[in-house]
This record gives sequence, structure tokens and C-alpha cells, in this order.
Amino acid sequence: MGFSSKLTYPNAHQSEQSDNYHGVIVADPYRWLENPDSEETQAWIAEENKVTSHYLENIRAKQQIQQRLTQLWDYEKYGSPFKRGGRYFYFKNDGLQNQSVLYALNSLEDEPKILLDPNQLSEDGTVALSGLSISDNGKWLAYGLSKSGSDWVEYQVRDIETGQDCSDRLKWIKFSGTSWTKDNQGFFYSRYDEPNESTKFEDVNYYQKLYYHRLGTTQAEDTLIYHRPDQKEWGFSGGVTEDGKYLIISVWLGTDSKNLLFYQNLEQPDSEVIELISDFEASYGVIDNDGDTFWIQTDFDAPRGKVIAVDLDNCDRSNWQEIIPEAPETLESVGILNNQFVVDYLKDARSQIKIFDTDGSFVREVKLPGIGSAGGFDGKPEDTETFYTFTSFTTPATIYRYDMQTGESKLFRQPQVDFDPEDYQTQQVFYPSKDGTKIPMFITHKKGIKLDSNNPTYLYAYGGFNISLTPSFSVSNLVWLEMGGIFAVANLRGGGEYGEAWHQAGMKDQKQNVFDDFIFAGEWLIENKYTSTKKLAIAGGSNGGLLVGACLTQRPDLFAAALPAVGVLDMLRFHKFTIGWAWCPEYGDPENEIDFQTLYAYSPLHNLQEGTEYPATMITTADRDDRVVPAHSFKFAAALQAAHRGNNPVLIRIETKAGHGAGKPTTKIIEEAADKWAFLVKNMEII
Repeated sequence: MGFSSKLTYPNAHQSEQSDNYHGVIVADPYRWLENPDSEETQAWIAEENKVTSHYLENIRAKQQIQQRLTQLWDYEKYGSPFKRGGRYFYFKNDGLQNQSVLYALNSLEDEPKILLDPNQLSEDGTVALSGLSISDNGKWLAYGLSKSGSDWVEYQVRDIETGQDCSDRLKWIKFSGTSWTKDNQGFFYSRYDEPNESTKFEDVNYYQKLYYHRLGTTQAEDTLIYHRPDQKEWGFSGGVTEDGKYLIISVWLGTDSKNLLFYQNLEQPDSEVIELISDFEASYGVIDNDGDTFWIQTDFDAPRGKVIAVDLDNCDRSNWQEIIPEAPETLESVGILNNQFVVDYLKDARSQIKIFDTDGSFVREVKLPGIGSAGGFDGKPEDTETFYTFTSFTTPATIYRYDMQTGESKLFRQPQVDFDPEDYQTQQVFYPSKDGTKIPMFITHKKGIKLDSNNPTYLYAYGGFNISLTPSFSVSNLVWLEMGGIFAVANLRGGGEYGEAWHQAGMKDQKQNVFDDFIFAGEWLIENKYTSTKKLAIAGGSNGGLLVGACLTQRPDLFAAALPAVGVLDMLRFHKFTIGWAWCPEYGDPENEIDFQTLYAYSPLHNLQEGTEYPATMITTADRDDRVVPAHSFKFAAALQAAHRGNNPVLIRIETKAGHGAGKPTTKIIEEAADKWAFLVKNMEII
């Protein structure tokens, strides 16, 4: 596999750097790669990209793959419409636009007008829309812009009628949306203090603060609503109830799903912030209120979720009222339309939508077009119509208009993609993991394939942070299927597919379960003759990049190729950069001796073995990733290239003017997908 002779990699010198972790001396010879702007690191990046580019450009199939990707990608993509202040809004991409465009129209029969086109904000499409909210009267749009994929967002305000921007500029916003007050005069948002300009993409983020911004004023005049100088890790999300009476403050601590819940009465000037939930014991999300009663989605004493009512005048836990009890399915989200609850459940990682009255009585289940993922159902409590999207592995996002009173769905927009979905099939299997736990896996391929152990298979997973992987359409994956590949998605522990218990079974000292689940997915596919080791590739991004890195080091014999993307790969120093400290509730804290032992045992960077033949590997990262800093991938690539023996290539592809993935322009997405499939074609002998 790979080129006939071993590649020559750039020189990455090994320093004498080492650290003492609870009495264990750990070498860190590539610490210098943590500084992305040093001359030495920049030279290494340039040389690595040269090696990678030369390798990929010499794969004959790449141009053909990129042409097919571009051809298939060129179709109209619509977002689900939503309504504010009598106007409709929706996103649309003509096909190959780098960023989707926001349109506004007064009725669905009117000619839409462009409200915001991010493609006009940069020549290369690297300025992306990152959050928006529209005032209740439909007059003002608050929108956030991110440059080169950074998590840092700058908010502006646009007059929807004229399309002109106001003078408002709000900076240093990260991990925050905006929520308008009902007088349409301003909104709440959260921000950090201004960072050091030269190190803003690496420095840790602490002490978030919640502010109120009034239209037409400067950011310096914004009112500080809430902050906690005694709690540097607390973050704040502020939202206004539909009746405008309350500001709801959700207090988050890193990526832990458990949160606190505070509120402030906006009808009483200068009213104090009241702590409704003051212990990090469960997740609590206010759906809406009925006067002084809050409807709350929670997993307190209900790992798969339930809906309760809390009377603010009688809010002792003994007086909480259960409205929708925990179900066998996992409760994902709840909204209110037609003064009814619209409840989104996951049943074995696929969508199930049910309607309930506000007293908890069941009304109906929404009949979806098939097994897949549904999203949308946006609107105000009084709205009787809404829209939703439905997608599956072979169904592009299709939009339906839904009548809340009759329960009828009508097709609204159906994209036309140059392929026949009838040529493909998806099945869901349940395989046993190492400890016997049944793990669901979706397998998609062309109809009529032979189970002869010879099918190139792309196995993808995530396995963490309570995030669920549900069926979704991807042009990139479609090209893989057209080439005769199998696309498999495993729903590992650590995700949210079966509620908080499933999540916790893949956290901290249980993290090895996640790696076992993934390894056993690969072994099941081989045992059942879908594929073989020489035809099996694994892939994942971010926490999924950690997954691939860990499985690559634990079972290098099992896979032909590995594609860890923007991965968390140094489990001893992840907490020292940007928002990495926030992952300690998920992974554990390296400063804690017990957690350190767990992390050190599987940290991909620290478990590479000198002289081992590793699978063909292409690590992908971006120079402006300030979520998972590229140092993770840089250090892992240098260490893997040094440890690896054999002819399989070990490459790192470093994207420029890009971040963790959000807002990436279409051109960069297509280029990266073409490189990925070309790499697998070469190293799995597909064409």
C-alpha cells in the first residue's frame, strides 16, 4: 500500500522537554510545535504541506473525484423557513456558493429579497455567518460573523426593511447567541474580556459575562447583567421568555450537560437575579412559561429526559409537576407551536416527533417520510403552521410545511440532485461491543453488493459530549458510495443516542468503552464479510479525531487507513488552550492524579510505539482552529512519522484560513473531500 518507497518527512527535532505528572516523567519532545507562529513551526508546516500536496496530486483518480464532487454539489439547498414579525426568512445556496444566503419575504408567494449574503464579505468565502436573531417586530437582524473559522464572533445589527447596517459593533463574543427584549430595543449576549491580539487563538477563555446591548449605543455602554468573578469557568446563556417577562440565565460549566438555572424579572427595573436551580446536578432548559410557571426540559431523575412545570411562587422540588414523563425514547428538544408541545425524540438514533397538549396529554405523532432525521419546527406559541426538514443517508434535506391543527405535511421544497436514491439502501444493525453492550450502526451502500469481504468501507463515529449521530445526507459520502464504497456510522457510547446514562458510559474513566465500541464495529464488519482489514478506513473529527487516534494506536493491525480530523490528541495538555479546560467534565482533569492515569493510558500522542507499522494516515487540521488548537495534530503527526515503520504514508493536511469546521467555504470542503477520497483510493486499492 502507499508509494513503493517510504516517504521522506520534514525534519522535526526532538527537544529535551519533559514534565512531572504526579511522579510520572513524561517526555514532550515536540512542545515547540505548540507555537503556531514561530519561524520553526511555520517552516515545518510549509514542508509538511509540500509533502502532502505532492503525494495527493500524484493520485490519478483525484481529479475525477473532484469533478464528480463539484458536479453533485451543484444543486439548490434550502433551509427551513421561519417567521418573525409577519415576515418569512430562509437560507438558500444556489449550489456552489461558498456560504448560504439569508433571504426575507413578506409572504411565501412574494419574490424573496437578499437580506444577508456572506459571500460578499470576503473573496474566498472565509467570512461566515455564525448566529443570528430577529426582533419580534421583524425589523432588526442581529447577526454574528466569524473569520477563517474562528470561534471569535463579531455581532452587527441590520435594518431588515432597508438592508442597511446600523452602527452597532459587538466584539469578543464566543459561545453565545443573542436574545431580543420584547420592546425590540436591544438584546442580551455574552462575551469575554478583550484578549491579547497576538495569542487570541491559543489563550484560555475564562470569566464570561452576560450583557444587555441597547440599539444605537456603543459596546462600552452595554449593561453588565451578570458575572461571577469567583467562578472563572462559568458561562452564561441569556434568553427572554415569549411573553417578555423573564430573562432566563442558563449557567454552564464547560461541556458538562449539567447546568444551573437563574432568572430575572424584566418587568421590575433593576430586579435581582434569582437562583432557581443552584446545583450542577442535571440539565435544565426552560421551554417557555405560562405566567409564573416555567415549563422545563430536564433529565433530573430521568436520564432520557422529561418535561416538568415549576411554579415560581412554589418552586420547592416537592412541588414540581411532571407534564411529559420519561419515555423509552430519548428526548432531544421541545418547542411550543399552536400552544402545544412539539417534542423531538430519538428512537435508536432516528427522529420521532410527537405533539402533546400543555397538560401532557398525547395528541399525535408526526408522520415522517421515512427513517431519518427531522429538524425545524420553529415558530411562536400561537403559530398554527411550521416547517421542518427531513434527511437521511440517501435523501437530501427536503422541506415540508406542517399544519399544526390538521397534522398534515405538504412537500415545500425538494432538491434535485444528480443521482437515484433508489440505487442505494440503508440498514441499521446492532452489534455487541467488548462487554456485550449492543451498539447501533447504520450501514449504507449500493443495492446488490456482495458480502465477499472486498468492499472498501468508511467507518465513522464520534462517541462523546452527549452528541447524537443521526442519518444525514452528504454529497461527499455519496461520491464514496458511487465508487462502490460502504458508509458505516456507529452510535457509540459517550453520545446522546440513549440519554445521559449512555453518555456517562463513555466519559472519564469509562472512555475506553468508546474505543472498544469502535474497534468492535470494525471487527463486526469484517466478521460479517462487508469488508476486510485491507479495505477498512476509520474517520472522525474533533472528539472523533481523538477516537480515531486512540483506535489507531490500540489496534494498528485492524485498519488499512485512518483519517483523524481536528482531533484532541494530547490528553495531558488539552486543558491549557482556549476552551480546552471546558472538556474536563467529559475527559477528566490531567491535574488530578486518578484522571491522569486514565488519560495517559489512552492519549494518542503518548501511546505511539516506536517501530510499529501504522495504517496509512492523513491527519487534517487548520491553522486557525481555536477550538481544538492545531498543536494537537502537529505534535501527533511529528510523533507518528517518527515512530512509524513501513511504506504506508503518514501525512498531515493543514488547511489555511480555516478553523474547526463551522462556516468552511464550499470550495475548501470540496477540495478536502477530494483529497480524502483520493487518499483512500490510493491506499485501499479501490481503483
